[in-house]
Amino acid sequence: MLKALIFDVDGTLAETEDLHRQAFNHAFSELGLPWHWDPACYADLLTVMGGKERLAHYVATRHGDAAGLRARMPEIHTRKTAIYGGLVAEGALALRPGVARLIAEARAGDVRLAIATTTTRANVDTLLAVNFPAGDRPFDVIASGDEAARKKPASDIFDLAVQRLGIAPSEAIAFEDSAAGIRSALDAGLPVLATRSRYTESHRLDGAFSAVSDLGEPGHPHRHVFGFAWADGVVTLAGLREWHESV
Repeated sequence: MLKALIFDVDGTLAETEDLHRQAFNHAFSELGLPWHWDPACYADLLTVMGGKERLAHYVATRHGDAAGLRARMPEIHTRKTAIYGGLVAEGALALRPGVARLIAEARAGDVRLAIATTTTRANVDTLLAVNFPAGDRPFDVIASGDEAARKKPASDIFDLAVQRLGIAPSEAIAFEDSAAGIRSALDAGLPVLATRSRYTESHRLDGAFSAVSDLGEPGHPHRHVFGFAWADGVVTLAGLREWHESV
């Protein structure tokens, strides 16, 4: 029986990545650092999972005074997180097509909901606060940021979400947008539905049982990429159950 849906956040629940990029650039400017991450640079940096890890990688590979800059990284990341939260709170970030609808279907159908992400908990909380009514938090479990020893593509964060749900991996479906995220979910024993996002359009989505541009809405179908095809171009709880029962 399908008991849970487990969502990644960045690029999956919402197109967050460019807002993260803008927040980093604002933080660099405020703190007097002559850095600027354009979309091409940020796309390269996204091969490193986790904002703190991404920043550390950038400092280590692009700057000679790594020792001095490393000491500033907590300050930089803390400021970036605050700026990002402010941008989201201003309404700059809506959920991707079909996400709110599928979440509502899952809740009505007694299917539990979880998040498994490498982003910080503060970022998750702000996104949910903006997109769901006060006091109405749909996710039963949130596994985020520094709660896992290893970032994706390691399976740790999905393992943690499954453990907290108290289910077998085969009783859930994971939603991801990146090659690293798919690898993480598969290694945790979860089947994966992949959605394309702005910064993962070129990623191979090998291992997903279905890949689509987004979850789709009635009257606004998604683009099918490969694998299981969804009736009317819309991923629904009924369709997920149909696929799950078939395997």
